[in-house]
Amino acid sequence: MTTEGRDIVSVIKEQIEHFGAAVTMVDVGTVIEVGDGVARIHGLRGAKYNELVEFPNGIMGVALNLEEDNVAAVILGDHTSIKEGDEVRCTGRVAEVPVGDELVGRVVDPIGNPLDDLGPIKATRTRPVERVAPNVVMRQPVRTPVHTGIKIVDSLIPIGRGQRELIIGDRSIGKSAIAIDTIISQKGGDLICIYVAIGQKTSKVAQVIDVFEKYGAMEHTIVVAANASDPAPLQYLAPYAGCAIGEEFMEQGKDVLVVYDDLSKHAWAYRQISLILRRPPGREAYPGDVFYLHSRLLERAAKLAPEHGGGSLTALPIIEVQAGDLAAYIPTNVISITDGQIYLETDLFNTGIRPPLNAGLSVSRVGGNAQTKAMRQVAGKLRLDMAQFRELATFAQFGTADLDKATRAQLDRGQRTTEILKQPQYTPMPLKKEVTILYAVTNGYLDDVPVETTAAFEQGFHRFMENSHPEIGQRIAAEKELKPETEEALKSAILEFKRSATY
Repeated sequence: MTTEGRDIVSVIKEQIEHFGAAVTMVDVGTVIEVGDGVARIHGLRGAKYNELVEFPNGIMGVALNLEEDNVAAVILGDHTSIKEGDEVRCTGRVAEVPVGDELVGRVVDPIGNPLDDLGPIKATRTRPVERVAPNVVMRQPVRTPVHTGIKIVDSLIPIGRGQRELIIGDRSIGKSAIAIDTIISQKGGDLICIYVAIGQKTSKVAQVIDVFEKYGAMEHTIVVAANASDPAPLQYLAPYAGCAIGEEFMEQGKDVLVVYDDLSKHAWAYRQISLILRRPPGREAYPGDVFYLHSRLLERAAKLAPEHGGGSLTALPIIEVQAGDLAAYIPTNVISITDGQIYLETDLFNTGIRPPLNAGLSVSRVGGNAQTKAMRQVAGKLRLDMAQFRELATFAQFGTADLDKATRAQLDRGQRTTEILKQPQYTPMPLKKEVTILYAVTNGYLDDVPVETTAAFEQGFHRFMENSHPEIGQRIAAEKELKPETEEALKSAILEFKRSATY
């Protein structure tokens, strides 16, 4: 057989071997520069914004800058193993995260990898981390409360399902504590909680997970963690991933609470990425779209109309300020996006008021709509009373000798109310207990109790109500209202307890 004949036979053999094999076209590019967690890639003409691209060794990246002659992608993983000349492939998928019931009770990173040594996550569905927020027609007003178990929040700054309530304050004064207590308070309820830790120390995240396990909160909680040691792109993706996981439950008609702890570090991570990508810096070196960074995230919190499933996603973003400066760039941005804020003040913290909530600067733009009727009945005049007390206390510090009787009585009641609104960490309170003790203090039943014994009075009162009159609490919990007959029974119980003086 001639050489030409042998060549024809080999070509035919090769064609027979590959007969029926699918031909796939993959958009391929080459790394031309890599450093600081960002790779510039020549090629990838078909790449989409936010598309996942694959580097050698299975390392993934996200295409963020689509320029004329190259694509800049941030690397989700160890960028030190990627070098110039490496081949990069488009995957055709945008950044996505696994979703579903399989994630409840688990700790994952922003791309769905488990971090808790409990084995792989057997989720069958994924969702893109970015999505357009539900429009106004798909929503309904926020009316159902999120019970936080924190007396001062539930009475003065109520949070509704579908609301976005900012928790803001200096470092280490209890911002995370309010969010963690709210999650613990949902034990046995119907609210699925997602705690997103952004840029925190790994030890702190482990501590939070330990608290959740200790108080049985992991049964209804998902933790999404992008720690301080993780690359900035993972920290940037974390809140969007947590929101996407929550949206899956919301569209099934369930209620979800998402805590973003905290968005200051999220903005820092985005600033870092943007500067490395050579995007023009603006105020405080943040890129021009830093407002859109948070608005497109927080607008996804919603209470859906019944025809769209009726589920809700409530957002509790946390922002850290420096020396109480609420007028800084990121705090003012997020205040303008959210439906109110819980402002924690350092001066109150240092005087022993915990949680150190400033009732004057804190606000809920949903207000009484998101309160149960029983709480609205007992706490209706509480905000006004506390505001008046603060003004009088400022005036009275110059000397109380010449104050009239009514002013002194108002100051005394304000002091007792302040004591009652104090609450230790990890002790969220059921609605019935909150209503009964707030009723007692706002109606003057503690006016003759010494200020230093109000905490003991409260503990003794709750014990007495549980042991001697459990039916009153059960009625409040069931009816969510303080009916005249329940109120009379409560008055009698308070007077009976005061006569017994067991505190």
